[in-house]
Amino acid sequence: MKKVLAWLLAFLLLGGAAALGEAEETPIPIRVLLLPKFEVGELSGDFPGEAQYYYEAYLAGGEAYEVPGAGTLYVKDGVALCLTGMGKVNAAITTAAVLTDRRFDFSAAYVISTGCAGSAMGTTVMGDVFVISEAVDYDLGHRVDSRELKDPEGTTWFRDPSFDDAAVVRLDPALTEAVYALVRDVPLETTERTRAFMAAAFDGAAWAVRDPRVLRGTTVTGDNYWKGIHGHNSAAQIVESYGCADPYALTEMEDVAVGRTLQRLGMADRYIIIRDSVNIDVFMAGETPEHLWGPDSGDQLSSEESVESADIFETARKNNFAVGSAVIDAILRGELGTPDPALRPGT
Repeated sequence: MKKVLAWLLAFLLLGGAAALGEAEETPIPIRVLLLPKFEVGELSGDFPGEAQYYYEAYLAGGEAYEVPGAGTLYVKDGVALCLTGMGKVNAAITTAAVLTDRRFDFSAAYVISTGCAGSAMGTTVMGDVFVISEAVDYDLGHRVDSRELKDPEGTTWFRDPSFDDAAVVRLDPALTEAVYALVRDVPLETTERTRAFMAAAFDGAAWAVRDPRVLRGTTVTGDNYWKGIHGHNSAAQIVESYGCADPYALTEMEDVAVGRTLQRLGMADRYIIIRDSVNIDVFMAGETPEHLWGPDSGDQLSSEESVESADIFETARKNNFAVGSAVIDAILRGELGTPDPALRPGT
């Protein structure tokens, strides 16, 4: 009888331990995954990069998890944040690594790609914030050096329809509209130096001296930091060629990659892009590539003495956070609905 009781006790203990193990392995539910690309310094308390305002408001005091292939994922109260690194390769690898980590449940999560960008001459000002409806790849297709052309003023990019499925990420239109309706009237700020800089660079044109505001648009993702009127024309041509609903507004280095990763994982219906402008996509105030980017330049977009962005960087980051935090809070309140959890990433 004693042996029977001993076996029964051992069985109960083992069963309890197994149940406890199962409970400990229950994935942590995530409602919002934030994907900024870089931070200037620390995540808190100094000059802000793309993550700092979000980290301080939503992640400070939370948990930090090391995700193989991605780095550190910060988690608190249903919000998660991970720096992807710059460029399409870093963005895709980091996004995939985070979303397939079985310690976390992203089945009801929205994914927000956020950060700074360059924006289109003629329609945007530094400090604008954008809700993006489509992201297109600047690099897919055929491209040549202008010196190869018979007409040196001709296009350097030629569309290849075989790349179309990979080159365009069309965000869920209902979600994009809902987000834009939520934030379109969020007040944004600029600086007097930036306003004067834009006025001087574009001869006081009305489009260049207006107050910043929240806009919809299409972003163009390239792996290089391009700039200039020919690049501007090429980006506009690419957006028009793919039949995007909203005009060319931004250029950055990651959003197509994040979007393609979400498509592969069955999460395309919960993708949100919120970007702010910290410079314009053409050379301004007589700048040249050699002077701006040469070995002796040292110009930084985040500097208050920048010859590209004046002193808008920190103000644009505040603008981005004003818009992004409104979206995050709406998600956490359940006002944007819950994504279809039918397919959990990694299963």
